[in-house]
Amino acid sequence: MGASWKRTHDCGELRAAHAGATVVLNGWVNKRRDHGGIYFLDLRDRYGITQIVLPQKVAGDVKLGPEYVLSVRGKVTLRDGANINRERPTGEIEIAVEHVEVLSSSPVPPFPIEDEIDTALDLRLRYRYLDLRRGSLQRNLIHRSKFIQAMRRAFEREGFLDIETPILTKATPEGARDYLVPSRVHPGEFYALPQSPQIFKQLLMVSGLDKYFQVARCFRDEDLRADRQPEFTQLDMEMSFVDEEDIFGTWERVLQATMREACGVELESPFPRMTWDESMERFGVDKPDLRFGLELRDAKSWAADCEFQVFRNALAAGGRVMGITVPAALALSRKDITTLEDGAKALGAKGLAWWKAEKAGGAGPLAKFCVAPGSAERLMALMSASDGDTILFVADREAVVRKVLGDLRNQLGRKFSLAQSGTWKFTWVTSFPLFEWDEDSKRWFSAHHPFTAPVDWDLGGANADFAKLSSRAYDLVLNGWELGSGSVRIHRADVQQRIFEILGIGPEERQRKFGFLLEALSFGAPPHAGFALGLDRTSALTLGLDNIRDVIAFPKTASAADLMCGAPSQVAPEQLAEVHVRTAVEAQVAPEPKA
Repeated sequence: MGASWKRTHDCGELRAAHAGATVVLNGWVNKRRDHGGIYFLDLRDRYGITQIVLPQKVAGDVKLGPEYVLSVRGKVTLRDGANINRERPTGEIEIAVEHVEVLSSSPVPPFPIEDEIDTALDLRLRYRYLDLRRGSLQRNLIHRSKFIQAMRRAFEREGFLDIETPILTKATPEGARDYLVPSRVHPGEFYALPQSPQIFKQLLMVSGLDKYFQVARCFRDEDLRADRQPEFTQLDMEMSFVDEEDIFGTWERVLQATMREACGVELESPFPRMTWDESMERFGVDKPDLRFGLELRDAKSWAADCEFQVFRNALAAGGRVMGITVPAALALSRKDITTLEDGAKALGAKGLAWWKAEKAGGAGPLAKFCVAPGSAERLMALMSASDGDTILFVADREAVVRKVLGDLRNQLGRKFSLAQSGTWKFTWVTSFPLFEWDEDSKRWFSAHHPFTAPVDWDLGGANADFAKLSSRAYDLVLNGWELGSGSVRIHRADVQQRIFEILGIGPEERQRKFGFLLEALSFGAPPHAGFALGLDRTSALTLGLDNIRDVIAFPKTASAADLMCGAPSQVAPEQLAEVHVRTAVEAQVAPEPKA
């Protein structure tokens, strides 16, 4: 026999059509108002809020406070026209309570359970289970769930198999730092939590399971930002006998289906493609926001002949002179330009030159270099400028010029609200560099990861310039955010061996860390490629949020701490002894409380 307090309906379900029905609702006391011996309560659950009318004779001696958990039984009654709450789906009715039962009491919460609250983040994270009662966060998590389930169904329709890969795996640090787990049964040895399922999904391709996906939990011990957490979730996939276009086509179909089902949005495909070089040259970044223009332009042909020594010196040193043309309609004050110049210097530029364009010579520090016949017109044509436009220039090493102007472009986009909300501008960025040189360690690193296939399988031959080698890596970018990345993989053991050599991974280390992979590749590995999309980041973007914390149930702080659980924390010496670990940090003993 069921308990008398079990609900017959949820708090967002009842409408005028239910009038006269006897129902049982369960929920939390959202608000309480006392009107002369009659209590009006708003009862809340994740489905909505229903008004409850509780006479004193029914309430009796029952004490009710905010966030008490109640079961109420009563009759659905219509509210008269003046009292209808038209902002609430249940606003036409209320429950005339015949019986109330307190299922759980509560102290006064440390902050109001309301959508719009001005409460310190640390306090909200300390009481995250209360924070999650707020409707805004619950709606975020509901959306995330629907989004992920829609994506799962889309991959299943594409013929993919959902296969789990290990969480306890082997430490192979080549990117971010691993989280390590000591082994009890293998003294002095450690597992690592996976930064991604990369190697295992490649092994699944070697196994002949040619279409794999999973919603994968990943772990990286790195510094946090608005779009990073130490543990995160991605939709991971891999395919055999394919190239880049097969990956792009699959993801475009999956995202079209997912956005249609979960967001009611129709996406156009195919998504634009651009190489890494093109993205850096036009936008200064490898994750361009295509919702607005303000593209970078090369001023070399004008700068090489002008009398401005800063420009000429930069070119003579092998650098670049590039600029952004800001239309006259986007009025920049001298104070705005000074602020932008300070930002440019903070990013490593020596300064920010500017010119207000006019055929007669214009204004600003560069005006005196534009008075020669035809000089102003030539520069304006080169920069696609009209009279009254302001052009901002940076002259320096190519990496500095791109970095500074790319950041400046995004600042201008935000300042003038150039990126239209509700617009979805996807693009694939392809052909990233294969290697990056690290000056401190004097060695090459993989720009993507060491399992990424090169465009040139011969790796440039005997006299290769590794800095100029391109990879078959690609990123998917949405509105200036990187959603995920992938690549065609190395399926040949000899090429994988050569990559390891270039990266300075010697034979012993190679065998110790990656011997099982090299062996697997030698047993007939098919050509394969894959991609992983960050579900936290994508969910946040589809909700118009700029921080993934608001789509994660229990996030960490910027210092990777869980304020609610108190993690990380010290453990008892006997626990450390069981896993054969001794820490170099002395245990902090809490002081005895004073009498």
